[in-house]
Amino acid sequence: MGWLPMRPKSKNNKTLTAILLIAPFVLCYLVVFAYPVYKMFAMSFTDAPLIGEGDWVGLENYVRMFQHKLFYTSVYNTLYFVGLTVVPNTLIGLGIAMMIVRLNGMVQAGILILFFMPYILPVTVVTQIWQWVLDQQFGVAQPLIEAVTGKRISVFRDPLWAMPMVALVTIWWTNGFNVLLFISALRNIPQDYYEAASLDGASRFQQFRRITWPLLWPVTALVLTLQLILQLKIFDQIYLMTQGGPFNSTYVLLQLVYREAFGRNQGGYASAVAVALFVLIVIVSVLQYQLLKARGKS
Repeated sequence: MGWLPMRPKSKNNKTLTAILLIAPFVLCYLVVFAYPVYKMFAMSFTDAPLIGEGDWVGLENYVRMFQHKLFYTSVYNTLYFVGLTVVPNTLIGLGIAMMIVRLNGMVQAGILILFFMPYILPVTVVTQIWQWVLDQQFGVAQPLIEAVTGKRISVFRDPLWAMPMVALVTIWWTNGFNVLLFISALRNIPQDYYEAASLDGASRFQQFRRITWPLLWPVTALVLTLQLILQLKIFDQIYLMTQGGPFNSTYVLLQLVYREAFGRNQGGYASAVAVALFVLIVIVSVLQYQLLKARGKS
């Protein structure tokens, strides 16, 4: 029975080891995320500048925000951009992945690299490439635009074209990551399912509907959720391509935060707008999760 006193000691060692392993993550989480979020909420109730303390003003910043016409414009443009990118980006990624997965060897690797390469480019390079491609005078895409509309268009200076073009650039830039996720999921589907379905006379569409799509749904839900969160935080492409113009047609919430914080040194008001964006992301993400969860059970 001499071994019995050792059990609590072993349990204590495991607990200590677990604490030591998770401590770095918890520390990073508190420093990088939890504390800044707390400061953001706290500053939103003050008239603080970007750096420094301010006086308590209660809900004044939020009242001002809801009276600010540009805030509503920014919310609309942000949601408009989400609508232009999230679902199309996911469906295009799925379609490309289903084509690539049918290839073999070096051909498959080469085409996969071709689609994934834009994803590793920095946003400055991406925007410069597309500004050249869509340049009104010399852009290689202008003949196509002229064939459709009858004239050359400066797309980033046209309120009708600016946001769709930014969405197009974003899809081209980020789609490679979605393709990789879908290819990984497709490769994990056993081929026996398709062989059995073929023996039963199922068409390719029936195989996709009854086998591929249900088994891909968890990855599809993941891609949709990631895309939703990322696109709600759109800023870089807008700032570099349109600066929110023309006529505020591409002005988004993060740009409003940037202007108020760094342009006008109004940290309190910028924090209130950031809180609104935070709440919007949480609400939309939860709603989407519930819809995807209900779709997965149906």
